Amino acid sequence: MITSDEMRKLEDNCGIDKIELMEHAGREVYEVLKNKFALKNKKILIAAYHGNNGGDGFVAARYLCENAGVDVLFLGDEIKLKKEALLNYKKIINNPKIQFPDVGDVDFDDYDIIIDAILGIGIEGSLRKDILNTVGSINNSKAFKVAVDVPTGLNPDSGEILDKAVDADLIITFHDLKKGLEKYKNKVVIVNIGIKK
Repeated sequence: MITSDEMRKLEDNCGIDKIELMEHAGREVYEVLKNKFALKNKKILIAAYHGNNGGDGFVAARYLCENAGVDVLFLGDEIKLKKEALLNYKKIINNPKIQFPDVGDVDFDDYDIIIDAILGIGIEGSLRKDILNTVGSINNSKAFKVAVDVPTGLNPDSGEILDKAVDADLIITFHDLKKGLEKYKNKVVIVNIGIKK
């Protein structure tokens, strides 16, 4: 098991460029879903924010849109996108196979799969109101819910939920089990993003 601080240090010091790690992470999300579902004709919503978790979601969107209908609900601010996330955002923003609906236009029950790429291990304090509302809408939907790395709203180290958290059916976590995921480990898939053990 690993803490969020240990994971960040690993990412910083593993000798692999962060853009490459993000590419691996997003592709692995796609691979897990491709092996679990017949993706053809599935409708997928990816909820993303402006941190690296969102960047992983953007990469996954690029792969998934070749097989499925993909909408990206971007809750962040474009000007706050981190370098790696911005690069992957730019790769999909003009892709005709990917739609970017406004939150008010999203019917969460319209989707077969919803991917939570909002916060991951980057949670600090209470959730913003729009994120809190989106988490509630995701949880109330009939879709199969997938969390990227750690469900939004869940502390990656303690497992504590401060406000509410995405109630994921599947958690695709990177490199090693995060400490806060221990009680959810029966629904966690650990994928390799290229960092050596």
